Amino acid sequence: MRVGAFDCGTNSIRLLIADIEGNNFREIYRGMEIVRLGEGVDKTGQFQPDAIERTLNAIDLFTVELRRRGVEKLRFVATSATRDATNRDLFLNGVHDRLGIYPEVITGDEEAALSFQGASRELPAAEGPFLVVDIGGGSTEFVFGRSDVEAAKSVNIGCVRMSERHFHTDPPAVDEIARATADINFAIEEAGRTVPIKEAKTLIAVAGTATTVAAAALELSEYDPIAIHLSRIPAAKVHEISKTFLKMKHAERAALPYMHEGRVDVITAGALVLSEILTATGAKEFVASESDILDGMAWSLAKS
Repeated sequence: MRVGAFDCGTNSIRLLIADIEGNNFREIYRGMEIVRLGEGVDKTGQFQPDAIERTLNAIDLFTVELRRRGVEKLRFVATSATRDATNRDLFLNGVHDRLGIYPEVITGDEEAALSFQGASRELPAAEGPFLVVDIGGGSTEFVFGRSDVEAAKSVNIGCVRMSERHFHTDPPAVDEIARATADINFAIEEAGRTVPIKEAKTLIAVAGTATTVAAAALELSEYDPIAIHLSRIPAAKVHEISKTFLKMKHAERAALPYMHEGRVDVITAGALVLSEILTATGAKEFVASESDILDGMAWSLAKS
């Protein structure tokens, strides 16, 4: 069965097309556009017209792939920014006009469960229990489990939200970093009351922040998902990279060969979130996974 899965977050919109037969998974297409749908949502509680337009234009591009590759079943989920936006119907109706389906505005717990299934599937059970951390644009999901989710919590410390809320100078000032760090740790403590974040044997981190930090740690000359996928990045290296990003100017980050242009202005906050999570959990390393919520969605379509 050929399935298609859209994940529309605060910073990016992504499409995965895959063939799934039984337990066999074959990726056909995986694409991403940085659209910053959630720009300003933390402050205003609403989508900006330009942000909606950018996102719908990206969907128009992806629709070409859907038609060309003959997708049989399609699922579209929208996460943190769409949960928060009071004018979300403008976006939801725009998607329906193009794809014939309405996006599912899923809860943080639903987002966490899909991310867990996508991220943990390739690792042996002996490496569990797992803590999957999904650092998005608006929120970060913490998911604990072995073969299935046992506890999950979504908290509002995504890289876009933290950047917009705290970082107003380039590079960020000492007091801005201190406020962001306090905000992040408050949210991690909140997640820890629901999720046993210190009890996992393996910490898996997914999404663009984690994979970009992995690319930095591996000193890649370009972004290489094959090299990044399932790489193991020491906590000490993450802390070092976070401190380095916090001292760099926008132009310096943009010049890094593995850096996607849409992450330049939010990677500083994202790396700080990842660094603080590693400190709080006591993990010695994290496993970077290119498989995430999209893969979880694709498997859910094959089973439905």
